[in-house]
Amino acid sequence: MVRYGEFPGTRPRRLRTTPAMRRLVAETQLDAAGLILPMFVREGISEPQPVSSMPGVVQHTRDSLRKAAVEAAEAGVGGLMLFGVPEVKDAIGSQGTEPDGILQLAIRDVVSEVGDAVVVMSDLCLDEYTDHGHCGVLDAEGRVDNDATLERYAEMAQVQADAGVHVVGPSGMMDGQVGVVREALDEVGHQDVAILAYTVKYASAFYGPFREAMNSSLKGDRKTYQQDPANLRESMRELALDLQEGADMVMVKPALPYLDVLSRIADTVDVPVAAYQISGEFAMVEAAAANGWIDRDRAILETLTSIRRAGASMILTYWATEVAQQL
Repeated sequence: MVRYGEFPGTRPRRLRTTPAMRRLVAETQLDAAGLILPMFVREGISEPQPVSSMPGVVQHTRDSLRKAAVEAAEAGVGGLMLFGVPEVKDAIGSQGTEPDGILQLAIRDVVSEVGDAVVVMSDLCLDEYTDHGHCGVLDAEGRVDNDATLERYAEMAQVQADAGVHVVGPSGMMDGQVGVVREALDEVGHQDVAILAYTVKYASAFYGPFREAMNSSLKGDRKTYQQDPANLRESMRELALDLQEGADMVMVKPALPYLDVLSRIADTVDVPVAAYQISGEFAMVEAAAANGWIDRDRAILETLTSIRRAGASMILTYWATEVAQQL
């Protein structure tokens, strides 16, 4: 007699026999509502500008941004993360706190198009607005001044909330940023605006295409405020601090090189966990597919499934609309 638990009685392949069977027993499911589309809007252009290192991604005009937002909403995408690209930059990133700055205008545009059908999010950082390209205000010696930067973040949070954003994403990795942003929002009556904390943001080699998309002015690196890729315990400390300061959701960025960190955090917290499949991850798949080295569509779904399997309840990905239309 063949007993269960031994071959040939036990055959795991029985559950892999057909697409329907594999779909039925799949442990991890992608859902359009859990996808967030990062979008770039650039001031002073009349046509969308392609990002050469990110095939299919553009710097939007305000008009094309509206249309792309509606397309994403109709596909069932759960959120939109907006980034502004200004014409003029200066040392303190003044355009980041102008009520009529490009990001604030974009927030109003998108909210007017999609309302509450999609969660509208905004990047809360100074790097796109500063002429030196760093995520904060510099001191006399050229170092990022943490506490002076927090004052700017508080102003940014308030103008973005006034523009109608649903969620702000403080991404600069300044100490105390979540608490300062929460206090600033509450101070002006925006208690309902949520904070998606960039809790774990590593000083990664995979940000290059994003910097093209943002017309970044950065010289040097951000290793004094973004995290060392060698560290995990440091991420758990950042997590504890962000939660204590009032983060509503937390994020790991990048995603694929840090699935272990993502899994550890997802197992630890009782708030939603996001992961950002960043520009370099996107570009690698697109480049390999363009050379015929991998199956593009399968690779996209495989990478997203791995991020979801590791514990992300939300995934920021430049493929959000495309994948949502397929699901």
